[in-house]
Amino acid sequence: MLKSICIFAGNANPALANEIAAYLEVPLGRCRVSRFSDGESFVELKENVRGVDAFIIQPTSAPVNDHLMELLIMADALKRASAASITAVVPYYGYARQDRKVAPRTPITAKLVADLIAASGITRLVAIDLHAGQIQGFFNIPVDHLFALPVTLEHLRKDFDEEVVFISPDTGGVERTRAYAKRLDADLAIIDKRRERANVSEVMNIIGDVEGRNCLILDDMVDTAGTLVNAAKALTNAGARRVSACITHPVLSGPAIERIVESDLDKVIVTNTIPLSEKAVASGKFTVLSVARLLGEAIKRIHNSDSVSSLFV
Repeated sequence: MLKSICIFAGNANPALANEIAAYLEVPLGRCRVSRFSDGESFVELKENVRGVDAFIIQPTSAPVNDHLMELLIMADALKRASAASITAVVPYYGYARQDRKVAPRTPITAKLVADLIAASGITRLVAIDLHAGQIQGFFNIPVDHLFALPVTLEHLRKDFDEEVVFISPDTGGVERTRAYAKRLDADLAIIDKRRERANVSEVMNIIGDVEGRNCLILDDMVDTAGTLVNAAKALTNAGARRVSACITHPVLSGPAIERIVESDLDKVIVTNTIPLSEKAVASGKFTVLSVARLLGEAIKRIHNSDSVSSLFV
C-alpha cells in the first residue's frame, strides 16, 4: 500500500477514480463536492492532506465548465490544506481544440485553461491523448502526456488480421495512425477532408487501398460524429469490407449516438476517459476499454519519482 498519497475525485468520472484507487490499493479520499442553489461549486475535504502527494481525478468533459471549476476549486482547497504536491489527472482535457487562432479576434482557450490550472495551485498535469501534442507547451508546470495506445493495442491484437487497414480521418492524425500500423505491421490509409465550419466536415477522397479490406478508423475523440460517420461512408463506398473505429475520448455530443447507430460502422471502441451515457451503452455499438491501470501506474511512478515515459517503450 502506498503511503503519503491521497486520491480524490470530482463528479466527472467517479467510476474511473474508484478503479484507479482499487489498482493502487488505496482508499479514495473523502471529500464533498456540491453546489449552492445558484450553481456555485463548493468543496470540503474530509481528509488530512498536510504534506501528502494529492491526485485529483477529473476529466473536463461535459458539462465542461462545471467540471473545470470543480477541478480548480478542489486544487485550491488542497493548496490551502498544505498538500505537498497537487497533480491533476485529466484523462480528457477540454478546450484542447482551441489551441490556435483559427480566425481574426478569436481566443486560444487551451492556453487560458492551462494558465487557470497552474494558478489554482496544481503542480503537475497528467492527460491522455491530447488533441495536439504541443498543448504541453502551454503549461508552466510539468505535463505527463500519456497515450491510450498500450490499452487499445492489447484489445486490437485479439481481433487483428492481415486484412486490416488503419485509417487516419485527416492528415493531422497520420502520426497516431502510423504508430498503430507500425506495431501491428499493417497498412495505412488517409482520408482527405475539407472542413467548412466547426463540427461539420466533408470527405473528399481516400489516399490508400481499402477495397475488400477491414478498415479501422483511429482518432483521439469523437464529438458530434460527423467526421467519423462520413469517413465510414466514404470507406464503404470505396469497397471496404467492414468499417470499425477506435477512439480514445467518447465526447458524443448532440446527434452523435444516433449518427453512429445509423451509420456503416460495425463497432466503435472507446476508452473510459469519459463515462458513456446509458443511451450509448444501450445502443450496443460501443466497446469500452479501461485506462484505470495505465493511469494508476502513472500515478504510482510520479509518487515514487520513477520514469513515466518508460510505460510506452
